Amino acid sequence: MPEAYIVDAVRSPVGRKKGSLAHLHPADLAAHPIRALMARHDFDSALVEDVVWGCTETIGGQAGDIGRTAWLAAGLAEDVPGVTIDRQCGSAQQAVHFAAQGVMSGTQDIVVAGGSQAMNRIPIMAAMTAGAAYGFESPFTGAKGWDARYGDEEVNQIRSAEMIAEKWQISREEMDAFAFESHRRAQHATEAGWFRNEIVPLEGLDRDETIRPGTTLEGLASLNPVREGGRVTAGNASQNSDCAAALLIVSERAMKEHNLKPRARIHHMSVRADNPVWMLTGPIPATRYAMQKSGMKLSDIDLFECNEAFASVPMAWMKELGIPHEKVNVSGGAIALGHPIGSTGAKLMTTLLNALERTGGRYGLQTMCEGGGQANVTIIERL
Repeated sequence: MPEAYIVDAVRSPVGRKKGSLAHLHPADLAAHPIRALMARHDFDSALVEDVVWGCTETIGGQAGDIGRTAWLAAGLAEDVPGVTIDRQCGSAQQAVHFAAQGVMSGTQDIVVAGGSQAMNRIPIMAAMTAGAAYGFESPFTGAKGWDARYGDEEVNQIRSAEMIAEKWQISREEMDAFAFESHRRAQHATEAGWFRNEIVPLEGLDRDETIRPGTTLEGLASLNPVREGGRVTAGNASQNSDCAAALLIVSERAMKEHNLKPRARIHHMSVRADNPVWMLTGPIPATRYAMQKSGMKLSDIDLFECNEAFASVPMAWMKELGIPHEKVNVSGGAIALGHPIGSTGAKLMTTLLNALERTGGRYGLQTMCEGGGQANVTIIERL
């Protein structure tokens, strides 16, 4: 079977709530890393065979197949198509999977994959909120098949994060300490220049503006829980943010024809799912499945990215699988760096690739919790 290679990966800086990128049209935000990615390589953009793009809440400026509109907004070849993927938080990671699968099938040679989310312009749950305003039904109640299986169970990510903290016996204090470390690592990574090769400045912003250097354990402890009596707070959960990221995925034939140098090889791709009411536990069975399917051991992996949607999610995942925190999210995670939902999968892969290159590691594994109880797992091999 042909191999799929990552030639390059870039991203925008992450804009905070009401921050530097809040005014951008979603298509302009998405176009930014695509334009930068293509500018770094000397071949005709018309040779790209598809743009596979992750995005959720596809209404307003994110509607109309933003994978296509972003490419056009970037000023690139008009005959290149685009498609938009919604696997909730894993949308951009799934976009990379579909792009790589197109190459590995032998039907495509050059594909751009990535994702974007303009959360300031179009907030989380906007599509459901807009639908409710028009009298449309909920996706989680009212369907006979769903109700017969899950009843009227509340499907809510805050509730799921709380359930995980309780089941895996993760205290509020431990979650706050994890959040503090996320900010510390992200600040260190920024000051050390670890993100310099992956961020393409936008609107005068050349670094992620979500990091809070003054974060303290005392400050985190002072925050009220989102739910009365709970452990999840705004401080130990991911931040709403704006970001876009793009990767160039190619075949060996394309590399030779266009003199492209690969940075990594896609070693493994899989996606699994768990109970949708628990919602955020998917990375645990998905990682186990990936190890079994790939024939690898967790000890073979040099670095991990497990999305910090809520502190309890990667903490339970590490606890259940015995993965040391020293190998996980070494540049900080979404608690400090934001979780721009449709973009996060490509953003994390861009960071993971650069981290492997910086440390000399060979294998990196990426996973994240996703709506519906799903989780993608990608293992990349640095070349």
